[in-house]
Amino acid sequence: MTSKPKVLLVRHGQSTSTMDNPQRPLAIPGRQHAEHVATWLDECGYSVEEILHSSKLRARQTAKIFGARLGVHAGHVREVSGLKPNDDPAPMAEMLETDRRSIMVVSHLPLLNRLASLLLSGDPDLLQFQFSDAGVVILAGVAGGWRIEGVVGHQMI
Repeated sequence: MTSKPKVLLVRHGQSTSTMDNPQRPLAIPGRQHAEHVATWLDECGYSVEEILHSSKLRARQTAKIFGARLGVHAGHVREVSGLKPNDDPAPMAEMLETDRRSIMVVSHLPLLNRLASLLLSGDPDLLQFQFSDAGVVILAGVAGGWRIEGVVGHQMI
């Protein structure tokens, strides 16, 4: 079996508080951290063919920052259902298992933890990851499943 493409799971950047803005857009540090991590990914040669994000503003803004830095056409940075914090990770995991493209998923906790755990172990609650704001877990397809290729946060680079 040939290797599957990579899946980059990204937590949205730091957002403003609900009191400042109920929509919770990215805060200035959140934008800066997302840009920093996106630049690092680009400099390391990572690329994706599509970026999927939740309907929440902070995820959309983070996805656009990563898309611009990685040269992803705006039409391939899109909102999809099933990426809210408490959604079931199984439908997204199934899609990622069958899709042959490299894909970035920009979402929230606890969904990202549960999705990574499901892809790696088959159990959404077995593994826990430290997703910092604008943090990325990079998974690479291998025969029979996935392996962790890297974990990076803005404070690490």
